[in-house]
Formats: sequence, structure tokens, C-alpha cells
Amino acid sequence: MILKRILVFVLLSFSAISVAFTPTPEQIEQFSKLPKAQQEALARQYGFDVSSLNNSTDKNKDSEGFKSSIRPRNTDEEDVEKQKDEFDPTEDPLTPFGYELFSGEPTSFAPTEIASVPSDYIIGRGDSVSVNLYGKESTTHTLLVDNEGRLTIPDFSPVQVAGLTYDELKKLVANKIAKEAIGLNVFISMAELRSMRVMVVGEAYKPGSYTVSPLSTVTHALYVSGGLTEIASLRNIQVKRAGKTVAVLDLYDLLLNGDTSGDVSLRSGDVVFIPSVGPQVSVEGAVKRAGIFELTAKDDKESLVKMFGGFKENAFTKRVQVRRIMNGTKNLAVSADFSSEDSDFAPQGGDHYVVQSVNDEVVDSVTLIGAVVRPGLYEWQSGMTVDQLLSNLKSDLLPQADYSYALVVREKSVLGDVEVIQFSLADALKSKNMALQKNDEIYIFSRFELRETEEQALANLALTEEQKIQQQKVKLWHLFEYQEFKNKVQTFDDIVQIELEKAELLEDDLEPQEGQYATFSRTELLKPLLKRLEFQASSSDKSATIEVLGQVRFPGVYPLAKNATVGKAIDAAGGVLESAYAQRAELTRFINQKDQQFKHIQVNFNEHEALDIKLQSRDTLNILMQPNWLNGYKVTVEGEVRFPGTYTVSRGETLQDVIKRAGGLSEYAEPKAAVFTRESIKEQEQLQLAKLSDELRKDIASKSFQNSIGQNNSISYDEMNMLLKDLASVKAVGRLVIDLPNILENKDSVVLQDGDALYVPGKQDSISIIGEVNYASSHLFKSGVTIDQYLELSGGVKDRAKEDQIYVIKANGAVFIPKSSSWFAVSNEHELGPGDTIVVPMDASHMDNLTLWSTATQIFYQLGVGVAAIARI
Repeated sequence: MILKRILVFVLLSFSAISVAFTPTPEQIEQFSKLPKAQQEALARQYGFDVSSLNNSTDKNKDSEGFKSSIRPRNTDEEDVEKQKDEFDPTEDPLTPFGYELFSGEPTSFAPTEIASVPSDYIIGRGDSVSVNLYGKESTTHTLLVDNEGRLTIPDFSPVQVAGLTYDELKKLVANKIAKEAIGLNVFISMAELRSMRVMVVGEAYKPGSYTVSPLSTVTHALYVSGGLTEIASLRNIQVKRAGKTVAVLDLYDLLLNGDTSGDVSLRSGDVVFIPSVGPQVSVEGAVKRAGIFELTAKDDKESLVKMFGGFKENAFTKRVQVRRIMNGTKNLAVSADFSSEDSDFAPQGGDHYVVQSVNDEVVDSVTLIGAVVRPGLYEWQSGMTVDQLLSNLKSDLLPQADYSYALVVREKSVLGDVEVIQFSLADALKSKNMALQKNDEIYIFSRFELRETEEQALANLALTEEQKIQQQKVKLWHLFEYQEFKNKVQTFDDIVQIELEKAELLEDDLEPQEGQYATFSRTELLKPLLKRLEFQASSSDKSATIEVLGQVRFPGVYPLAKNATVGKAIDAAGGVLESAYAQRAELTRFINQKDQQFKHIQVNFNEHEALDIKLQSRDTLNILMQPNWLNGYKVTVEGEVRFPGTYTVSRGETLQDVIKRAGGLSEYAEPKAAVFTRESIKEQEQLQLAKLSDELRKDIASKSFQNSIGQNNSISYDEMNMLLKDLASVKAVGRLVIDLPNILENKDSVVLQDGDALYVPGKQDSISIIGEVNYASSHLFKSGVTIDQYLELSGGVKDRAKEDQIYVIKANGAVFIPKSSSWFAVSNEHELGPGDTIVVPMDASHMDNLTLWSTATQIFYQLGVGVAAIARI
């Protein structure tokens, strides 16, 4: 009668489902309990598809197709976690360990496991057994163990099976069939297991009574009840049977050791009791599993370490910081030693452990820095010398390494202050007596200062591909390891500058820029060291630096090495140049007395005692140049001379002298049209052009502003823009106007300077007309032809030409205005000659009084004539 009422309820529910709503998991579960034949019959009667109901339950199945009774919890905390701002700087709080394993929510109250039945399973009332008979006849029976514990096989006598194991059941039935029926064999399997009810109480997510499989264990009961609350104990889960505790489960054994021996099988009527959590400790820092852990009375230091998974490799275990509550009255700081097994430290509830990391500073080591093949940190051993690290100059050093100058930076106090020891790498490898102490830093420098020079030298050495790769590896180590190691004494601005330098050094595939220092140059490697020495300087400990100036290979500031002398300072600066004056150098020493601030000491390098003079902090050694030392001036003579080329001249030599050395002029030379240029004049002209461009830009801007408020301006934007572009692109010639015929006759004289150039063109037979004429051109020179006649030959002047200021640029560069003198005139010769240029300037009033326009155009013309004269040679 009860079964019929259940069927009516289910059918009415599904009739409503078909028109109103989706069936609940509980309704589908009740329907699924019915035999398959009844399910299909009811489906046909009420017109719904059984497969659609099966599909609706697929989402509750696991990966093996078994139905799951657990779904994830949908808590507000999870929603908050998803919405957390990715830029939120707050750290996530520590979470209790192990609770996420059971953080589910039950979906039904039905048995949750469909698994193979073990051979030791105890048969009980309500179990369903499938009996397969085959042989002379074949049939299958699904039989239920009745309330008396008997199994009744059709045509056979009942057999008592309750209390037997599954394996014993199979043997019993097989023997019975063999004895009572000849020619029949049997195959037995479990069709459906009975269900049983257990209670889950205490700190369960959904406490209550649950229908579970007879194969269920304690953890299954935890799953079906949705897991544990936040205050549930994982160490003391109790199984009570008939009022007595029959088992205690410690989930830490399962989670940490994989031990399931405590996970006992449940029986019908059992109660799973979950008490509240016991004493807890929290652990964070350099551990593998930070979190909150529950303690038991038997837990010690070793078991606590196992709970948080052990320490990370960089953990400082000698003194682990512990905050401990004592007697509920005060909070104490305790240090725990986890590095020793002899420590008797025991954890207590409420402890908060913070495991710090070890210092990144490497101790008891030596560091190789600079132009070495294998830079980095090496183990220090007592009695170690430099030759043990760098045993071979060829195989252990880069090709650009400097053998004469190297440094050892050594700590001299517990505060980290350092001192510098200078040595010769070649001598250290030969004598093998350069001892090292722990934490020494060995600097090996390049013998080149500029990167461009170093790259050229390395290219000439024809390095192999492996050597080139090694060069890049060493540079990268220096960039990323050594520079970061030194940043601790840098200011913020220095760090920014270092980062910029890093970005430049990373572009190794680019051509080295002019003036860029080599990676292992003295300037680059010493920069952080000098900062370090400056940082440690005080009133009692002066800055340990010196300066070397003058005629040395690498002038600059250097560390004051221990027992430094004048000779060592010269070695640090790369040695003296050929131009150095050995008989006299100057050592300036800061003494800061009342009547004298500096003391000057004369040093003679020819005297051996001078090289042994001890240096002090802030000394400056100035290596003077030899009197009248010159590398020689370079002067170029081109054109119509017998031996054109570049000549080296001494100070005081004249243009006549170098022309004689060049064999004099050829018979085709035109001395009146000679062009003489000078580098110093070229630099002055370039500055004037830049100044003119700036003034013209301001003038144009002023005119444009006046035009915007109503004044007319006849100059167009295109013309202004073109003029500014022309000025920006003009390169000065540096022409010095000379009268070469007078110079050759010793009437004039020109003293030569470095970079001077003389261009002697051939015979001239033309006159050029440029500027505001209708057709700028050149014409054959004819004696007696006037300027106006030449202008007519060029089509006449344009409307915007300024006829009263037409001027002539003579072949030698002199300028004259035919009718009157002007500020341009530098010669009184007012006659036209071959090679001259007639210039017709623009009327500045046409440009709305843009006064600079006329000046600019005149400069263009004059520079253009000089360039054209040189180009014709």
C-alpha cells in the first residue's frame, strides 16, 4: 500500500513536471529507484521520455559515469573572491588546512556509491543478488534476501545467506546448484546493495540522517553531509555505535600520509560525530604550505614541520619567530630552533610562526668581476691565492683583460666598510703569493676605455664564435648580477641612471656609439666602487680616493689602494703617454691648514724614490706635458700644385713653406681664385648660422602674430618654411679670403693651423650670375664687358631684385659693390675678372621688412660660391 502511494506521488509529480517545472534531484532520485520495467511502463502511460530524465542527472555524474551526490558549495565568500580587484595590495589571509577536501554540498539522500563489491562484503537483509543459470537451460533471476536472511532460488530450496561474506555466498550457491541440478552451472553477482542510514552530527556542513551504501566509510559520510564547517575538528572525528565510541579518525593521517586505516566502514545506525576544532597554530613565510593547523596532545616539532610540508630551501630555520599566548594574559615573542634535532621546543595552541628567508648575501666566498671568462662567486678556502682562481692568462681571462692593473676589494670591518688592494695580475700569477680572504671581490679591467676602440681591437683579433658568445655571457652577468649587488649604496637618481645604462648595454647587436665606455673599462667598473667609498667616508675616515690627471692613458678618479704610491697610481691610470714630461710632475695634497689649504710636491719620474712616494686621501697627481710637445699639424693642399696631399707642419710654418714643399703651383693654376679654409673659422661660421636661424625663426613668428591681429604679411608660409629648412641644412665652409699672388711674392704671410686646407683651381675663363635674375647662368669672360651687360645676357633682373645692392664675389672670395663700398667689401679692386660671381640680391621690403631675409640670402650666395669653387678643383 505504501509503495503504491509513492508511485502515485511520483507520477503526479512528473505529470506536473511535463507542463510546469523541472523535476528536483530528489524526485528524479525516487523515480530512479523503481525497476527499469516499471520506469518504462510509467513513462509510456504519462507520456514523457525516460532518457531526458537520465540526461538531466548527467551533471551529477563523475568522470566514470557514476552519479555524484556532492556539488560545490555556492558561498558568498567565493563570489567575493572572484570580484576581488587584481590591484588590491592586501594579502589573502591564512586558511585552515584540509577543509577544502570536503567543501561540497549534498545533492540527495540516496546511496552515493556504485562500485565493485569486495569479496569480504557481509550479505544482509535487503541485498539483491543476480543468479545466472546456464547449461541444459539458461535463465537469470534477480533475487532479494528476505527479512529472514534467506535467498530463494526458483525450483530450489531456500538457503540462509545473511551474515555470509560475498565470497562465501558464491561458493554456497554454486555447491547447492551442483548438487541439486545436474548439467547446470551458475554465475552469481550482486545486483543491488541494500541501503542503510547513518547520522552525521556536530560540525558538519549539513548535519542529519543520510541514506548511504553499506560500503560507505567515515569519509563517505563526510562527503554526503557536505563536508565540515570552519570550526570543525579534522583530528578527532568519532564513530559511535550503540552509544560507544568504536573508532576515531584523524584526517591528517589521510591528508599527510595517505593512511586510510582509520577510515572504518560504517554500519546501519552508526553516528559520525564531528567535534569542534582543537588547539590551532598558524604558519607563514618560507614554508611549502602556509596555513592554519590543528594540534593534538602528541604533536611535537617534527610533526608540525610535516603539517606545513617542510621549509623552503631559503628558509632561515635557526631562529623561527614565534608569537605565543601565555596563560591567556600576555603575548610573548619566542625563538624556535628548527635547524637542530636536539631542540626540545614543543608547539602550543595559539602559536603564530613566521619563517624568514636567509640573507641573499653570499658569505665565505670570493667574487670574480670584470673581464674574466667565468665571473661569479667561488668558495673561499683558507690559504687561497689569486692564481688558484685565475691560473692561466689566456684561458681564464677575456682577450681585452688588463694584466698590469687589478684590484681586490676587501671588507675591513663588521659594518661592511672596505679597503682596496692594488696588484698586477701578471705578477700575482707569477709569484703566487697574492692571498685572498673570505668575501673578497677581485676586479679585472679591460685595457680599453671606449667601447668602440675595444670592439675594433677584438675584431682585429678574429675571435671565434664561441669566444664572441663568451663575451656576451660575461657582459650579461656583469649587468644583471654585479650591478644589482652594488645598488645598495646607490641613491634613487643613481639607480635610475643604472637602469638606463642597462637598457643601452642590452642592445649588444647595435654598433657601439661614439664616446660610450666599454663594459669592463675603468670608468664603468669603478663607478659603483667609488660610490661605495664615498658612502663610507666620514670625519674620521676620509674618502679613500685619488685623482690622476694629465698625460696618462686613462685620467680620472681612482680608489686609494692600501700602501698606494705614485708608481701604483700611474699603473692604475694605464701608464704615462709619450708626451709626458718625466722630469716634472705635480702632486697636490689637501692639508687644510690655517695659512695653506693645499701642498704642492714636485715629482721627478727619473728618480726611483719619486715613484715610491706614499699617497694620501684626495691626492691629485698631475702628469705634465713636455714643453712645445705637438703631435704635428695636418694641412691639406689640393688642386693645381705639383704634389697635392696632406702635409705635417710644425708650429710657425707658413703657407709659403708648405706650397714650396708641395712643389709650387703648376702652369695651369689660377692663384687669384685660390680657396683657403680654416677649421676654427668654420666653427665660428656654423655658430653664426645657428644664431641667424634662431633669430629668423623668432622674426617670422613675430610677423605671423602681427598678421593674425590684422596686419598684412606678404611672405607665404611655404617661403618661410623653406628658408628655415635651408638654414638648418647649411654647412659652413670656413673660408679665409687670401691674396695668393701676394703671398707667393712674400708680400703677405699666413701662419698655418691644424686642419687648414688650400684649394688651387685651374685657369678661370667664365663669370657666373646668380640670385634674382631670370636665368642664372655662367658666361665666357670678356674684358671690358660691364655688369649690366652680363645681367642682360642672363635675361635681366626680376621684379623683386634690389638693383642698388648688386655685388660681386671675386674669385678669391673678396666682395665689392661696384658703385659704393659696403660692410661686405674687403677689397678695393672693382674690376671684373675670370672666376668672379655677380650676385643680384632680393629686395627685403618685398618680404614685409623681414630684415634677416636679405642677410640670409647673401650668406647662402657667398657659401655657395665657396663650395662651388672647391668642387671645381
